[in-house]
Amino acid sequence: MKTRMIWGNLVTNDLQKTIQFYTALGFKQNGKETNELVSFIFAENHFIINFFTAKRFENALRGNLANTKIENETIFSLSADSREEVDLWYEKIKKIGGTIFSEPEDFEVGYTFGFADPDGHKFNFLYWPGM
Repeated sequence: MKTRMIWGNLVTNDLQKTIQFYTALGFKQNGKETNELVSFIFAENHFIINFFTAKRFENALRGNLANTKIENETIFSLSADSREEVDLWYEKIKKIGGTIFSEPEDFEVGYTFGFADPDGHKFNFLYWPGM
């Protein structure tokens, strides 16, 4: 098992403003935006930042959003090559004592589960067939 990419996930309060801002900065959109997210390619396709609506991001975190005026919060997504590989990572995380905060599930464009490391930093493994 190996990870191929890592994605940063952040909240946007206005998808269209986010699209306009990052497009104006010269970043290329990663695929077509949906009603819940837009993503951009950074570092020549080695790093993607997804900007999710607050509702979708809050659902993914299984918790409250930070007030980004005074706090920071992120969840890093680690890629898997298949749904089966996501499940293998899930079993491995449980075996080594990671905290599962989101059981494996299908979502709009893929399959995922969430976990926290010993310090409480949140990650998820996901399989996204479009990637």
